[in-house]
Amino acid sequence: MPLSPTADPPVLQDPPAAPRPPSITAGELSAPEAARMAAMFKALADPVRLRLFSRIASHPGGEACVCDIQDVGVSQPTVSHHLKKLREAGLLTSQRRGTWMYYRVEPSVVALLSALLDLRA
Repeated sequence: MPLSPTADPPVLQDPPAAPRPPSITAGELSAPEAARMAAMFKALADPVRLRLFSRIASHPGGEACVCDIQDVGVSQPTVSHHLKKLREAGLLTSQRRGTWMYYRVEPSVVALLSALLDLRA
């Protein structure tokens, strides 16, 4: 018996978006929201971390091998320490491929930071 071509394939829906934090002008942040956001800003407050974060975010394809971004004026163990701090703050994800680590900026986190600082909301 032939299959009917009239049946439409199921439509895949995007997963629900993470709750967007309120803008800083929308009202007081809760203690957990403030702690989470402060940890992210604290991680980015270091110039070396901010440079690493920028290098990863601007790297072609949105991810970078540690071998491509480690020249920021500090030793390799210090680069690893800073990348660990960025991962712990939830700003980066990482994946090991062979002997190298590849890092990617967590897009939902950038959206959170942006939403918090959006004065138009």
